Amino acid sequence: MLKIGVLGAGHLGKIHLKCIREIDKYDLLGFYDPDESNAKEVAGEFQVKPYMSLEELIAQSDVIDIVTPTVSHFQCASLALKQSKHVFIEKPVVTTPWEAMELIKIAREANVKVQVGHVERFNPAFLAARPFIQSPMFIETHRLSPFNPRGTDVPVVLDLMIHDIDIVLSVVRSNVQKISASGVPILSDTPDIANARLEFDNGCVANLTASRISMKKMRKSRFFQRDAYISVDFLEQSLEIIRMRDMDPANTHPLAMVIDLGADRGSRELLIEKPEIKPVNAIRYELETFALSIINDTPPPVTIIDGYNALEIAHRIMDKINHASISL
Repeated sequence: MLKIGVLGAGHLGKIHLKCIREIDKYDLLGFYDPDESNAKEVAGEFQVKPYMSLEELIAQSDVIDIVTPTVSHFQCASLALKQSKHVFIEKPVVTTPWEAMELIKIAREANVKVQVGHVERFNPAFLAARPFIQSPMFIETHRLSPFNPRGTDVPVVLDLMIHDIDIVLSVVRSNVQKISASGVPILSDTPDIANARLEFDNGCVANLTASRISMKKMRKSRFFQRDAYISVDFLEQSLEIIRMRDMDPANTHPLAMVIDLGADRGSRELLIEKPEIKPVNAIRYELETFALSIINDTPPPVTIIDGYNALEIAHRIMDKINHASISL
């Protein structure tokens, strides 16, 4: 079993503690949280040892799970990696692309695994949709949430939009050629609502919207590709696929809608499918896949390079937003 320690016992940290206890590949040594009253409360709730220093916990662990505020990710990860510990680190991987590159160098020198917690990769709706997403040419995402002070230590691009940036980069295997973006601070000192348009070398365009001042939650992505439209609801964990196919009189689907494309192009069938979604605890699943990557010496499903790529695009978006604000 892999001896694992958790850094940070806030809202998400407690979820990680619960999930780790359910994974037989891990031996949960304990956790570190600088808030002594919170540490005492969490220790009693989960019956797990609170460490008095993160250095002590790192020294005794094989794996470190970092669930601290983003501003402390670099310091915590650096300490763990320099002691050759495998590291799972919540998104965004760190605060700046420079910090991410430094961690990449340290991890390579230490020859250890690093996985970034882009949990939407493990959302059951996206897992079910992934085999159907092939060369999308237009993507539209909406990630909206009511205001919560807990996430305002970073701009909405790093808090919410980065989830969708990572998803888009994972399905579009092409370089980002151009970025357009705008954003507005409403209740905090950094943008609380933002929109970005990513144009890729292969012609694909992605339009991303994120807001943390919405009246209701929404986490939807739509992928348009030749002969297919795929709608993924990350919140409801549902999937809808609409596909076009040539008419086949011998194999007509009873629920298909027939589309007449005109005399020259004939007719096609429009099929609406709602594949079955297998329930998955996304956080537990991502932590388990990390354990397997260590045990089997295989690349983690979301590498530190993936974390860097998403962060780098996020910063380019924020630069565009800042430049637009200065211009005004």
